[in-house]
Amino acid sequence: MQAALEITQLSKRFGEQFAVNGLNLCIEAGMFYALLGPNGAGKTTTLRMVAGLLQPDGGDIQIFGHSLAQNPSEAKRLLAYLPDDPMLYSKLRPLEYLEFVAGLWSIPSQQAEAKAIELLKVLDLWKVRGDYIESFSRGMKQKLALAGGFIHEPKLIILDEPLTGLDAGAARLVKDMLSDYVKQGNSVILTTHIMEIAERMASRIGIINKGALIAEGTLAELQARSGNSEETLEDLFLELTEVES
Repeated sequence: MQAALEITQLSKRFGEQFAVNGLNLCIEAGMFYALLGPNGAGKTTTLRMVAGLLQPDGGDIQIFGHSLAQNPSEAKRLLAYLPDDPMLYSKLRPLEYLEFVAGLWSIPSQQAEAKAIELLKVLDLWKVRGDYIESFSRGMKQKLALAGGFIHEPKLIILDEPLTGLDAGAARLVKDMLSDYVKQGNSVILTTHIMEIAERMASRIGIINKGALIAEGTLAELQARSGNSEETLEDLFLELTEVES
């Protein structure tokens, strides 16, 4: 099966300190993948390099077989990246914002409008379509940013702490939307500090520490590695990261 994302010997240094140090990672298409790690482990730096927002010092990134270094336009067209604190244009209304984002991807206006309406309804933002974004709560902004990520129908969506600021109802909406997206054959890479989210939703889990992958597999495979089939992901995570610290 083709890899949605393949990272080879990726590295990034800030001063004398490696944030990412020879990272190797391969995520198959159609997978819901959770990338976990303690604060400062290199998760966000890795995702920012995959999104093309940060230049690697070394290594290679392939998105559905397209090299980010050699063919950045084609590679980036296939993905969407949502940071934990997305930037929105506060003086726009939701439809205006989504149509603006769609325009950046050269989506025809009628198609963009129809997709924007669909996303606002799915994410329970249709009722505030006439309000300016500056009046939105953090959770509403998070949902609108998610809609912006979906507007061009990417094959891979990367989310850094996507449930931050969401209440229980909104979090359920987002989780259902991501699950449906994967069922359609697309791919999700998610970082989260909420272990239950990774445990319940991810088909495969990677744990990163000090800029390198220290464990990877299904929950059952990680449990088998520890020798305890009843162990929670939280316990496994703490054991692995403490050993490596």
